[in-house]
Amino acid sequence: MRVVIAEDSGLLRQLLAELFTAKGLEVTGLAQTLPEVLRLVEADPPDIVVLDIRMPPAYRDEGLQAAEALRARYPDLGLLILSHYAETSYAVRLLEISSHAVGYLVKDRVQDADRLLEAAHRVASGEVVIDPEVVQRLLLRPRRADPLANLTSVEKQVLALIAEGYSNAAIGKKLSYSVKTVEKRVTSISQKLGLSPAGGEERADINVRVLAVLTYLRSLDQR
Repeated sequence: MRVVIAEDSGLLRQLLAELFTAKGLEVTGLAQTLPEVLRLVEADPPDIVVLDIRMPPAYRDEGLQAAEALRARYPDLGLLILSHYAETSYAVRLLEISSHAVGYLVKDRVQDADRLLEAAHRVASGEVVIDPEVVQRLLLRPRRADPLANLTSVEKQVLALIAEGYSNAAIGKKLSYSVKTVEKRVTSISQKLGLSPAGGEERADINVRVLAVLTYLRSLDQR
């Protein structure tokens, strides 16, 4: 797997490059700024780009700006955002940019090489990965108008795992359910959240999962 790393901190940039190289990935470019990463990807598109959320020149949301620009030009490129902050608003924006091959991780995950590598591979293969810390914030923070109020505790468990990017099969394994049982839970969740996916069966499942995650993440901001 080929990867470009865009990170403001030279020390972390080098650490990520060494980590990925040690795990058998090919690091094809290192960038510090938004313009640099766009040029690197254009010159030699990789399988995945790891993006710092805040980079020069403005140190605001350059990682998300880069993700939006890259997704428009490279529809299947993996985009993994790293941030110091478990910000649900950033995760929502990322999912609004793309419904596949994206991930949002808190930088603390860099200390867990296997976890980071797993996320990179999942994103590169087209999955959506959201940091568990973001998901936990959603579970623990009180909300005045809660769109999840009608979900059972089991359905909330399933939705939390969907938000982290797990497939139906992986959810079934974690919760000791059959895939068919998980599918029924996903259908119930989509009905209770009022989600109406369009397209074929496979497309509908993807749409339900992404819409459910967006509803889940947006619920944090409802006070």
